[in-house]
Amino acid sequence: MAFPEKTHSALSQENHMFTRTSTSVVEFKHAFVVPGSDKEFPPGRYEVLVEEELLEGLSFAAYRETGAYLLVYGKGHNSGPTEMRPTSSAYLSLALKRDALLDAPVERAGSAPPSEMAGSSNEG
Repeated sequence: MAFPEKTHSALSQENHMFTRTSTSVVEFKHAFVVPGSDKEFPPGRYEVLVEEELLEGLSFAAYRETGAYLLVYGKGHNSGPTEMRPTSSAYLSLALKRDALLDAPVERAGSAPPSEMAGSSNEG
């Protein structure tokens, strides 16, 4: 999962299965929704917690995501997390791409880019 900031991992062993938890921060410039919620979340920075388990029996280390959560902090100076919304790394990646596209300039259908239009006026 590629998010804008570095992740920090912690490994633990539960029932002989190795798991790791990583946290990162994502930033939305526009309001967004999380699957399973009717609530629209405001733009801002959000902490993401991802849990993964080690896939055993391979000749290399590989992990499978077992859970991802968007931490939504309460308002106020010293308040901690008030919501831990279940999501997935895949959904967050798509939501961040969508968020970036909302800032992208819109091309009009049938119009040529300015560089092509300038070149056509000098022809024949």
